[in-house]
Amino acid sequence: MSKPMAGHPAAGEAPFSLKAILPPLLAIIVGMIMVILDGTVVNVAVPKLVDFFHTDLKTIQWAITGYTLALSAVIPLAGWMTDRFGAKQVFVTTVVLFVLGSALCSIAQDATQLVIYRVIQGLGGGMVAPIGMAMVFKLAPPERRGAIMGMLGVPMLLAPALGPVLSGWLVEYANWRWIFLINVPIGIVAVILGIAYLPKADRNAAKQLDLLGIILAPIAFAMLAYGVNEGGSVSWTSRGAELGLAIGGVALVLFIIVELMHKNPLLELRVFRSSDFTRGIILTWIMQASLFGCMLFVPLYLQNIRQFTPLETGLILLPQALCSALAMPIGGRFFDKYGARPVSFVGLLIIAASLFFLSGIHADTSLYVIMPLLGAMGFGMGLSMMPLNTHVLNAAPRQWVNRVTPLTSALQQVVVSFAVAGMTGYLTSRINHHVAAAGKGGNPLEASVLGFGDVFLLSAWMAVVGVAVCLILRKPKEMAVGSEPEGETKPDPSLMIGH
Repeated sequence: MSKPMAGHPAAGEAPFSLKAILPPLLAIIVGMIMVILDGTVVNVAVPKLVDFFHTDLKTIQWAITGYTLALSAVIPLAGWMTDRFGAKQVFVTTVVLFVLGSALCSIAQDATQLVIYRVIQGLGGGMVAPIGMAMVFKLAPPERRGAIMGMLGVPMLLAPALGPVLSGWLVEYANWRWIFLINVPIGIVAVILGIAYLPKADRNAAKQLDLLGIILAPIAFAMLAYGVNEGGSVSWTSRGAELGLAIGGVALVLFIIVELMHKNPLLELRVFRSSDFTRGIILTWIMQASLFGCMLFVPLYLQNIRQFTPLETGLILLPQALCSALAMPIGGRFFDKYGARPVSFVGLLIIAASLFFLSGIHADTSLYVIMPLLGAMGFGMGLSMMPLNTHVLNAAPRQWVNRVTPLTSALQQVVVSFAVAGMTGYLTSRINHHVAAAGKGGNPLEASVLGFGDVFLLSAWMAVVGVAVCLILRKPKEMAVGSEPEGETKPDPSLMIGH
């Protein structure tokens, strides 16, 4: 007998129906794909924006930095906002805010306006993913959770790869304003679907407000993101990097102390007492650092070394996106049957092997070699990413999910930022090393290629570490979910200290 669909009070006695949750799932997917897509389309348009606004690169980069800072600032607030106002209301409102920011960006008249409007976009977009993941997790019964979360994972992996293709085409053949304007009809569809089909959730407004957490979390995560961005793009000894990391670090320490002492914390840090959660989140960080850091440098290699256009680069990356979309439902089904360990092990093994082969890249390596390797890497990502995310959420009590998804999203933002900044610095140092080793008669282009190869090799070894960590994963003990009323969930034994 199928279990009742979590998240629908009226359906408490009805058997689970995939058809019944497709409309709300579609609403969440449309909203998430819009936000994730927007995170990559602007990067390709940066040179065009510099020329159009008659400004410098550093000014336009603030359109990306401001968006990232806004994301980092509001992600920790998603759980509290959901409890206070309801998941449906907050999800729809944040999508509306994102659409408003997108529309404003499309009519920006100068660089300053663009930066301000991008911040508005980020304030809306930051909460969409964590709230969306929490809602899907609650909609899905435990025995089907991997497959359904896998459906949600398709846009999460497809959108970043499709972004450069779409942006490259719009910038080359239409107008840069369309990279923002295209969000408006997509967002309207997401709002209509959300209002019509998303289930209403209980509110917990009576809980004590974590005021210090609400103040400290945006400061900590936004300043850390700013410091890392400055360190990676300017210098780790620059005033901006040192100030951002110092303020962010102090705020983060204070935030952790406050959260551990508060009865109803903004982010549920006590979940780290679960060894299953901690193992899963560490493995997720390793995979994200390896993949997202590396994914930045493949397009750089294709454009800077091989001189491909943004549109051509996006098309070359397309097999990675398609293979990840193909593998995602496969990974979900295997997760439901066998758990995260075997699926993640195979996925990360494929990723590590692909990166090892990619580390031998040359200035004239055939696309017939590069594209299958990218496809294999995408397949490994599809197999392992959502099973790991689902494993992490399974390891947390159901009543904490609203606070755990913002926690994992906020930490991912910091981990990916550090990975990108660290690998950027590593790439620069390796290129300088190869230039010095080659001497005056050396080829700078060859030195750059060797530097890229070193970065891919580092990413490969990080994936190998992930493969090893997979061996200590285990299937979390089943949390009390839909079978018990909200608020009466029994505490999970694995969250006891010393487990």
